[in-house]
Amino acid sequence: MPFRRQMGRVYVGMRADMFTALVLTSALICGCGGGGGGSSSGGGVGTTATPAATPTISSVPVQNGAAIVTLADITGTATIYYTIDGSTPTTTSMAYYAPFLVSSNLTVKAVAVASGYSNSTVASQSFSPNIASGTLVWSDEFTRPGLLNWLPSSTTWTYDTGFRCCGNNELETYCAADSTTAPCTGSNTYIDESGILHIVAVNPSGTTYTSARMKTQGLFSFMYGRIEARMKLPESQGMWPAFWLLGNNITKVAWPSCGELDVMEHIDGSNPALSVGGTPPGYDWIAGSVHGGTSVSEANGTQQYHPAGFSAADWHTYGMIWSKGQVQFYVDDPANVYATFTPANFPGTWPFDQGPQFIILNLAVGGDWPGNPDATTVFPSEMQVDYVRIYTN
Repeated sequence: MPFRRQMGRVYVGMRADMFTALVLTSALICGCGGGGGGSSSGGGVGTTATPAATPTISSVPVQNGAAIVTLADITGTATIYYTIDGSTPTTTSMAYYAPFLVSSNLTVKAVAVASGYSNSTVASQSFSPNIASGTLVWSDEFTRPGLLNWLPSSTTWTYDTGFRCCGNNELETYCAADSTTAPCTGSNTYIDESGILHIVAVNPSGTTYTSARMKTQGLFSFMYGRIEARMKLPESQGMWPAFWLLGNNITKVAWPSCGELDVMEHIDGSNPALSVGGTPPGYDWIAGSVHGGTSVSEANGTQQYHPAGFSAADWHTYGMIWSKGQVQFYVDDPANVYATFTPANFPGTWPFDQGPQFIILNLAVGGDWPGNPDATTVFPSEMQVDYVRIYTN
């Protein structure tokens, strides 16, 4: 009796003509044959991967001709890479993570890349706002148009939350603006009737502390320009207010490779200066810093600002001028630059031209730098912010 093992296509006891016909039929059905399984080198029919969807480029106007640009793609697994210099984007270009500010004449080009797809066609859109240098192009004035609008805008700000969520051995629990989940009481962030943002450090009991860390991550970012905030800072032991930025790509390359720009940090109000042979009068100070490099070799540049009579407890404007290959920090007046950093004086890899960054406002309690609160620390302590503004260079 003939035996047929179909899976292996071994045929026993079949007539030669029937065998030949069956093999030819099988080849037609499975698409195999003498060509070698569809290989183009063997003359078979090849297949081409479906391209990812072309990214969309949309924008909404902000101030004085500037716009916030959003990139999107309906291929769910796609990463969007883009350029702003007119060049064709590749996988080595900037990856898109958040809407970004456009305030100069440029062309955005974007491509979508996804596993299992060929690269999309390139989307392109030109912007010609023709904005003069020194023009205000974005701001949060923390206005309060109605009695119920007492929280920062959720379209601009989100929050880091949790107990010791963010490193540095800090002691606080960071709370979202309206969180009432213990130990949060919904009192750490609010806008008062005069349009001042308050970020408040509270000591509900014992060694429990709450505060807030606001950020624009995923909602708004920018690259190059002049950014400043008018602020009034707490002075107590253990208080660590900061106004700073991190690279959008932190979720991909981690800190410090993403780059960190500290427009203002402050600890130890009335810090006594060190001298030999006497006790000099105390002085107050703030610092501007840049951080880059890698986790193995962090690069850190820091410069203090402490002119005679300076007090961080008074209202001051803290600013940064960011341009390609240069970061400068100033207090009260853009002409009052007290620190300049470039690749030439930065002790490591310079990460500040690799893409947009997002803004952070926070008030930490304790941590490696200021140390813990003590009996002299005042609670509640407040970091007050009048506005955050961005101007063209």
